[in-house]
Amino acid sequence: MKPVLYALAAALGVLLLLLLAAVIRTLLTKRKVSDYQMPPMDDRAAGYGRKLSEMTACETVSQPGVPNREKFLEFHRVLEKLFPLVHRHLEKTEIDGNLLYRWKGKTRKDPIVLMSHQDVVPAEGVWSHPPFSGDIADGKVWGRGTADTKCSLMAIFQAMEELLEQGYVPPQDVYLASSCTEEWAGDGAPKLVEELKRRGVRPFLVCDEGGAIIAQPIAGISGNYAMIGVFEKGKADVRFTARSSGGHASAPGRNTPIARLAAFVHQCETRSPFRVKLLPEVKAMFAALADYAPFGLRLVLGNLWLFAPVMKKVLPMLSAQAGAMLRTTVAFTMQTGSDACNVLPQEATVSANVRFIPHQGMEESLEILKSLAQKHGLEMDVIHANDYTQSADIHGAAYARVVQAVETTFPGLAHSPYVMTGATDAQFFGEICQNCIRFSPVVYAPEQMKGMHGIDENLEIGCLPGAVDFYKNLIRGNGREICE
Repeated sequence: MKPVLYALAAALGVLLLLLLAAVIRTLLTKRKVSDYQMPPMDDRAAGYGRKLSEMTACETVSQPGVPNREKFLEFHRVLEKLFPLVHRHLEKTEIDGNLLYRWKGKTRKDPIVLMSHQDVVPAEGVWSHPPFSGDIADGKVWGRGTADTKCSLMAIFQAMEELLEQGYVPPQDVYLASSCTEEWAGDGAPKLVEELKRRGVRPFLVCDEGGAIIAQPIAGISGNYAMIGVFEKGKADVRFTARSSGGHASAPGRNTPIARLAAFVHQCETRSPFRVKLLPEVKAMFAALADYAPFGLRLVLGNLWLFAPVMKKVLPMLSAQAGAMLRTTVAFTMQTGSDACNVLPQEATVSANVRFIPHQGMEESLEILKSLAQKHGLEMDVIHANDYTQSADIHGAAYARVVQAVETTFPGLAHSPYVMTGATDAQFFGEICQNCIRFSPVVYAPEQMKGMHGIDENLEIGCLPGAVDFYKNLIRGNGREICE
C-alpha cells in the first residue's frame, strides 16, 4: 500500500510544481488591453453610408432553382453608377450574374483576390425599417444585406475607386470576385474559380467574409478583436429514417419509428460520438487572446501545456461556439412522422446538419454516424456533403499581410486566428489558393450579429471608413503609402 501512496504523493507534488510554474509564468505576463473603439460618424462615413444604402435598396435575394440573372444585372448597374472609375479602368467579366474584375498591377505574380457576395437571404417577419429600403437612421444603414455582406463589397469597390483616383497602380494584379449564389452554396463561386483556372491565375491570397471585428470573443475577455478566419469546417445535410409496419396508436408496440429516432437524437445530444481536440489554430487563438484576459482565464489560456485536458472538457459546456471549434458537431433541424395523432408512422425521419472538424473529417464522421444510426435501426442518407478546407498558414506571408493591414488600419485592435464554423464562398477557392482567409473589416456588435439572417439587419455607418482603409492597405501590402 505504501508504494502506491508514495506514487500518489509524488504525482501530486509534480502537479503542484507545474501549477506553481504556470502561476508564476502568468504573474510575469503583463495583461494587455485591446482599446480600439469605432470612431464617431463623420462626413466621410456618411457618404459611404449613402452608397451602402443604395446598394441595399436593390433587392438581391437568391434562392436555389429560381432564375434571377436580370435582378443581378440591375444591381450591377447600381455598382457602375456608384463606382465609375472601377468600371472604367478594370477588366470586368460577368458570368450568369457573378462578377470578376481584374485590376492590372505591376506584375501578374502573386495576385490577390478580394471577395464579397452580392446575394442576400429572404427577408421575412416584421421589420422596424423595410428590409429593402436602405433607410439611414440612428447612425446605421438598415436592410437585408447591410451586414451580410454588401458592407464589405461596398468597401472593396470604394477602396479601389479612391486608389484609382490617385492614379495608384498595385504591386500585383488584384481581382474582385463576387458571386450571386453564396447564401445557398450555389455554382456562382465555382464558375469564378473555373474562369481563374482558365486564365492560369493562382492567387497568393484570397480574402473573403467570415471573421470580423467583434466584442468579447470569449466570455470574460472584453474589448474589440479582429477575428481572422483561417479555415472552414466541412458540412453535410443528412437524413435518418426509421421504418415500421405502422398501425393504430391505441396499441403501440416497442421501438416505434419515432421512439428509435428520439433515442438516437438523445444519444448524439448527450454523449457526442465525436472526439475533442485542440487544433493548432485553436491553440494559437487561445494564446493570442490569453494576454487580454483576467488573471484566472489568462492562467488557463496561457498555459495550455498544463490545462489542455481541462479546456477540452469545460469549453463545450461554457460556449457552443467554442465547443464547435473542438469537434465535429451534429445539429438536428427537421423531422417528419405520421399525418395523424392516432396513427403510428410507417416511416419517420429526422434530418441533421453536420459540421466536420479536420481531425475527424467527412468520411470518418459520417461513418461514425452511420454506425450509430444502425444500432438504433435507422437508415442514413447523405443529401449533400463537403469536407473541411485547408487552413491558411498562420505563420506565412499571406496571413502576415492581413495582420499588417489590421494593425495599420485599426491602431490598438488585438487580432487572433479563428476557426470558421459557418461556410463561405472561399471554400471553393482552395483549389487554386493555399491561403484563403476569412475576414471582413467591419464592426459587428451583438445587434449586428443577431440581425444577419434575422429581422432588422443593420450596420453602424461609423465602421465603414475603417473597412475602406483596410482594403486599401491590403492592396498596398508593404508599400509605403498607408491609410491611418
